[in-house]
Amino acid sequence: MQVIRFHPATLWRKARALSQELWVRVVFMGLLSLISLGVTQLIQIVVPDEMTGRMPGSSADRLLDLIANAMLAVTIFSMTVMVSVYQSSSSQWTPRVHQLIMHDGITQKTLAAFIGTYLYALVAIILRELAVFLDAHALVLFWVTVLVLAFVVWSLVRWALHLQTFGSLLDTTRQVEGITKRQFEERLETPCLGANPLVGDVPEGAVCIRAAESGYIRDLYPEGLQATAKRFGVELYLTEPVGHFVFLNEPMLWVVGDADKDAAGEDDFESLLRDHITQGDLRSYEQDPRFGLTVMGEIAAKALSPGVNDPGTAIDVITRVGRILSSYRDETKGDGETKFNRLWVPPLDAGELLDDGFGTAMRDGAGTLEVQHQLQHTLAGLMQHPDQGLSHAACAAAKQALRRALAAIDFPDDRTRLLEAAHPDVRAAVDKRGATHVI
Repeated sequence: MQVIRFHPATLWRKARALSQELWVRVVFMGLLSLISLGVTQLIQIVVPDEMTGRMPGSSADRLLDLIANAMLAVTIFSMTVMVSVYQSSSSQWTPRVHQLIMHDGITQKTLAAFIGTYLYALVAIILRELAVFLDAHALVLFWVTVLVLAFVVWSLVRWALHLQTFGSLLDTTRQVEGITKRQFEERLETPCLGANPLVGDVPEGAVCIRAAESGYIRDLYPEGLQATAKRFGVELYLTEPVGHFVFLNEPMLWVVGDADKDAAGEDDFESLLRDHITQGDLRSYEQDPRFGLTVMGEIAAKALSPGVNDPGTAIDVITRVGRILSSYRDETKGDGETKFNRLWVPPLDAGELLDDGFGTAMRDGAGTLEVQHQLQHTLAGLMQHPDQGLSHAACAAAKQALRRALAAIDFPDDRTRLLEAAHPDVRAAVDKRGATHVI
C-alpha cells in the first residue's frame, strides 16, 4: 500500500506544487547561504599562504556590515510592496487573483534572495566574532562576499524592473491568461488527464465512494488512482470533475467491480482513493483551466461595474478568452491508447467553457455596445473553429448574447450596428426586437 501512496509521479507533482511556496524558496536560499560559507572554508585550505595575507579581514567586515544593514531594510520594503499589491489586486480586480500573485516567481525569488543574503551576512559576522574566519584567511571570504553582493545587485535590478508592472491590470490579466492557457493546453495534450472520457452514465452496480469532507476538488493524481484500481482489480468513475464543489457524504467517485480486499481492509481501499483526490476550500489553477476562465470573467465583470466603468478592460478580457479557447479540442476524440485505462473522467464541455469566460460579459455588459460588439466578433471567430462542438456552442452563446444586448440597448442605431457585427447565422436567427425566429 505504501508503494501506491508514494507513487513517483504523485510525489513529483506534490513536490512541484510545494516548490511554489514562498517559505520553501526562503529555506532553500538560507541553506544555500550556509553551504556557501562552508565552501568558503574548504577553498581557503588550498589557497597559498602568501596570497591570504594580502587581504585584511576588515575589508570583508565592511562588506558584511553593508549587506546586513541594507538587506534588512530592502526585505522589509519588498514585503510591504508585496502585501500592498496583494491587497490592491484583490480589491480592484477579483480576490481569486490573490493566490496567483502570491505564487509570482520573480517576487518569491527576490524575497528569498534578500533573506538568504541577509542570513549569509549575519552568520558570517558571527563566525568572524567567534574567530572561525581569521584575519589571515579572509581572502576567500572577501571575494565570495563580493559575488554575493553582485547577486544582490542583480536581484535588485530585476525586482525594480518587475515592479514597473507588478500588480497592474495588464500584468494581472497576462498572468491569468498565461497560466490558464498553459493548463488548458496541458489538459488537451493529455485528454481527460490521461483517463477514459466519461460521457455516459456510470454502469449499474457501481459502488459509491463518498466525500469525507466538504470542499472543492483541487487535484487528482491519476497515476495513484490507476495503481489503486489495478491493484484491487476495479475500475473508477470520477463523476465530479476538478473544480467542482463536493459536500460531505456526497458521491465523489464510483467503483465498478469487486475490490480484492484480501491484502487490505475496506478502509485502506477507500483511504487510498481519497488520498489521491485533494479537496480544499479554494479552487486551484492546476488541472482546472475552467477556474482561470472564471477569474478572467470576474475581471471583466469588475471592470463593467458602475464603480469602475472600464469597458476597455472587458474587451481585452474577451479577446484573451477567445485566444485561449482557440486551442480547444474535443477530448472524446483523442487518438492513441488511453494512459490510464481503469479511470473515467468527465471531459471539458465547450458550452461550459464559453459560459465561464464570456458569461459575465454577456450579462453585466449587455447594455454596453462596445463590449457586445467585441463579444459578437470573438464568438463569430470561434464559430469558424474546426471543432464542431465548440463551433455550435459559440453559435448558441452568440445568439443568447445578442438577444440580451438587443433587450438592453434602446437606441435604434446601436442595435443596428450590433446586428451588423453579428455572424450572419446569428443575425438570421435573431431579429431587431431580440426575439428568436422559429427556423
